[in-house]
Amino acid sequence: MVDGIMKKYPEAMIIHILLRLPLKFILRLKCVSKTFYTLVQSSYFINIHCNHTLTSAYDNILLKRSCKEDIERYKAVFSFIASDDEDNLNSVYPDLDVPNLLRTTSVTSDKLIDSNHGLIALMEHRTTILFNTSTRNYRHLPPSPFQIPKGFYQSIKSGGFGYDSVVNDFKVFRISEVYTEDRYGYPEDGETQVEVYELGIDIWRKLDHVDQELPILFWLNSSMSYKGAYHWIASVARANIILCFDMTTEFFRNIEMPITSKFLKGTLYSLQLLNESLSLLCYPCLASGTDPTTDLMEIWIMKDYNIYESWIRKYTIIGLPTENPLVVWKDYILLFQSNSGYLISYDLKQDEMKELNILGCPKSMRAIIYKEFLTPIQRQS
Repeated sequence: MVDGIMKKYPEAMIIHILLRLPLKFILRLKCVSKTFYTLVQSSYFINIHCNHTLTSAYDNILLKRSCKEDIERYKAVFSFIASDDEDNLNSVYPDLDVPNLLRTTSVTSDKLIDSNHGLIALMEHRTTILFNTSTRNYRHLPPSPFQIPKGFYQSIKSGGFGYDSVVNDFKVFRISEVYTEDRYGYPEDGETQVEVYELGIDIWRKLDHVDQELPILFWLNSSMSYKGAYHWIASVARANIILCFDMTTEFFRNIEMPITSKFLKGTLYSLQLLNESLSLLCYPCLASGTDPTTDLMEIWIMKDYNIYESWIRKYTIIGLPTENPLVVWKDYILLFQSNSGYLISYDLKQDEMKELNILGCPKSMRAIIYKEFLTPIQRQS
């Protein structure tokens, strides 16, 4: 019967209908007939579905959180969250266990990164897992094959993940400093090393042209992929800047940050996407004893990308005690994790805060806005 439908109607009409179905129904159709299976698995349909999804306004939240299983062991899960017409957040799928490939003794050292093309990366210093959470497939990347010379040490500063539209491939990269130590054990004679992994050819390689001294990076500094480049909060000469790595040219450049408020006991920054523009959250370090009733958060938007003069201050929020901002959803819902571990939503328009019944170990939550893609990835056994 199904094959008869496929023969009766033009393929273009069938595809037009399929593009309007939720992805979970499309995936179920693969089991209905060989004809549907072949169509849905084809690169032609996957590309059409990808282009349709990229222009769709429909998106959800993917939340990674960790829960304690026993005294020294943690379990990480993905939660899939959507909202109703009144912006109440609810889970739309059962939680998905993160494959036990990361360390289970730490919950604060990982990075969750969206490529904006269907795959996400969960990274630790030396471990990276790529996921398509829609198809439930993943790949644990092979370790870098490059060895450190005898007598040298390696300090991994940061890493990232993104999509190169020119070569149509995904790239993972890792920035480290290779150095020696003096007679007293202090680092000296360090040089920057950048390693890049290309998913399509399954190969790690070193960049030979990284001869400039990069700004100071720390592993958990806020970062994100945007406009074909990866962006980090970094510092140079006691000033904060946004460091960018172009996914295609594989060169670094800097973006100057706006002049934001400074807080006496520490100022923190978070990169976000707001109104489809690169945005910057500036807020006080609450752990240092600041007063959340008087300190404020600023949200800045770069209206024209890479144009310093286009920075504008969009919001100034007083009394929002956040130390772990996660993501801005729908351009006006800020999600963050409270010090007690609960997920909090804050409505930027209505100045309303809600505590949600979603709990994780403090500082363990990571969140991205995600769309459902069919982007293939070889699943490991």
